[in-house]
Amino acid sequence: MSKETKLDRRGFLRIAGRYGLTSTAFAAAGMLGPLTFEGLARAASQTADARNASTPLMTLKFGASGFNEGNLKIQESGQLWFAQALERRTNGALKIEFIGSNQICNQLDCVKKAQQGIVDIFSASTQNSAGSAPYYNVLDFAYMFPSRAAQHYFFYHPKSEKLFREPMRKRHNIQFLYSHCELRGLMLGKKFADRPTVTTIEELAGTKNRVTGTQLGRIAMQLMNLNPVPIAWEETLDGLKQGLIDGAETWMGAAAYANMAPVLAQAVDLKFFCGTEHTAMNNATYEKLPPAIQDIVLEVAYDAQQYTQREQERALIEVVGAVPNPGPDTVFAKNGVRVATLSDAEILKAEKMCSPEYNPEPWVEWRERLNKMSGGQDVYKEIFTIAREIPRDSAVADVKPRRWWQSA
Repeated sequence: MSKETKLDRRGFLRIAGRYGLTSTAFAAAGMLGPLTFEGLARAASQTADARNASTPLMTLKFGASGFNEGNLKIQESGQLWFAQALERRTNGALKIEFIGSNQICNQLDCVKKAQQGIVDIFSASTQNSAGSAPYYNVLDFAYMFPSRAAQHYFFYHPKSEKLFREPMRKRHNIQFLYSHCELRGLMLGKKFADRPTVTTIEELAGTKNRVTGTQLGRIAMQLMNLNPVPIAWEETLDGLKQGLIDGAETWMGAAAYANMAPVLAQAVDLKFFCGTEHTAMNNATYEKLPPAIQDIVLEVAYDAQQYTQREQERALIEVVGAVPNPGPDTVFAKNGVRVATLSDAEILKAEKMCSPEYNPEPWVEWRERLNKMSGGQDVYKEIFTIAREIPRDSAVADVKPRRWWQSA
């Protein structure tokens, strides 16, 4: 038997040119072990045949910002899994055209293109999407969620319908489906390579840090003296490498999948607000689907929430290395990134500096705006309370899934 050829990007695109990008991405996502050109071509051929065996009721475009079959094995936020499951569970009635790698939309404009109907389904962080759909900001109050478990608990919670999903539909024409869950910290650049691992909030004071599209995250950063500066992504990696900026706020899975690790020295687990890479769809498109298909969409979203609950927790340890002593084959270990875990006392110190619970005044304007958009609910207080219905130290694996669209 001849030796198979190692797959490179050019080979991937050759196969995609023959069998279609979506079929090739689906095939790659499902393969275990090293990818070869011949192996992927066989799998893509079989996948394309299966997908073309029936005539779809509707073809939906899925704009997945920067995601592709490669980086979704680093951050397991489930976009390809979700797309495949939709096709399978609807017996081909829905056909999904998966367009990732920023080819049709990016982190900042996927939501806008979904609202305009250019894409039907999209994935991006809720924080980057908040610029065009400001109600997403309800997730971003500082220290509203004490843990990743609390985030999953909220997205499964029946009250997430009234507090979050319904206003998203009414205000922004967005049907929120599911989300990966992490909490944001500071990814410190090479300037911190020779410094001791950060253990206190004071060590971060005065640093200059790249901020993403988040609106509420900037408030928290300013209150902690972290000097948020908006810098284009193209300039961020060089800025971290050269020491022009000290760090960047993001979550550890994103740092790994977006190839930040080579220019990082420390990942400070500040946990100060959400990092939620979600998948959603144009609500008008959803409403056009037959009721039976709508039910399947929600069921697949429910399963996708469980997929990320399980697989992303595994990937954080086994692939990213988002723990104090990462395994040698993880992204962080290979790049010498140290994970700085802060004590409960230090996290509380940060919380007292910036959270609405301890420092309400800077948040008043946004709270009033979001409460009005919600129909008069005190959304911060409601979500804050739900996030504390489970113990603070609950493991993500112990959060019980619930169908949020059904009453408790």
